[in-house]
Amino acid sequence: MRFTDLLLVPVVAVAAAFAVAPEAAAVSAPRLLVNQDFPDPDVVKTAWGYYAFSTGTKTTRIPIATATAPEGPWRVGGDALAAVPAWAKADGGFWAPDVTQLGNGTFVLYFAAAQTAGGEMCLGAATSAKVAGPYTPAGDRPLVCEPADHGDIDPQTFVDADGSRYLLYKSDGAPTGPPAAIWAQKLQADGRTLAGPRTELLRSDLAGEKSVVEAPSVVKTASRYLLFYSADTFESTGYHTGYASAPTLGGAFVKADNPFLSTTLLGGKVDAPGGADVVDGHIYFHGWLGGGRTARGLYELPITFPGDAPQLG
Repeated sequence: MRFTDLLLVPVVAVAAAFAVAPEAAAVSAPRLLVNQDFPDPDVVKTAWGYYAFSTGTKTTRIPIATATAPEGPWRVGGDALAAVPAWAKADGGFWAPDVTQLGNGTFVLYFAAAQTAGGEMCLGAATSAKVAGPYTPAGDRPLVCEPADHGDIDPQTFVDADGSRYLLYKSDGAPTGPPAAIWAQKLQADGRTLAGPRTELLRSDLAGEKSVVEAPSVVKTASRYLLFYSADTFESTGYHTGYASAPTLGGAFVKADNPFLSTTLLGGKVDAPGGADVVDGHIYFHGWLGGGRTARGLYELPITFPGDAPQLG
């Protein structure tokens, strides 16, 4: 998801507080880039081409895809994560990766995994000298693992204009406690040390979200911050991508009135579009393939920001 490291081309974006989603008829057909299971995509533009990372499969911890152009062709092959972290279950899966580059040139891979003690999802980090890896797990403990969150997933980095680095992520919440929410936590320059308290950016508070907000991704303009997020349960056709805007990363974020990507808005061309990542004038997202619930492919659409609001091309 995602976004603004030294190798990424900045994308200028903003959402007005009362922005509305585009009409389905005005949206071109999404381009299917990876016609196999490749969910929760994170796309990175580098001097050597484009790299994408996804939630793991039964045989690959963190799959990689590469392309010389944003529209492809994309080739899937390789495993970015060199080993299972000491704190994580080997068979618990590795979810929703994010790759960013530090000021010293080191690449950091963030991911969610189930911890061996208790099995709840926590966030970890791994490092590599190369964008494609292999990434070596850093430390013997998770980077983020808040017991009151009942699971932390979907890490996403954001580097602000002043160079401040942040980690965004989702807390799962619980039926008898706080709802699912999206947080921002400042990081030190090493990308693996938390700095100061975290800030809640938004939470699940709309009926159509079905108690789920997740998969954060931030885009910034000179005066606004735009937060894309997914909502509803991921297996539902109602799973969709929304956005909210704020004058600062700390908020207060105001949600747009309508979804930005949904099965209906895309004319049924993509089933349950979510996990969005905005890079270099393109929005990448996943959707169910073949009318079933066994694999989610990688899709792309052009995105622009006329009038400081996102618009699909």
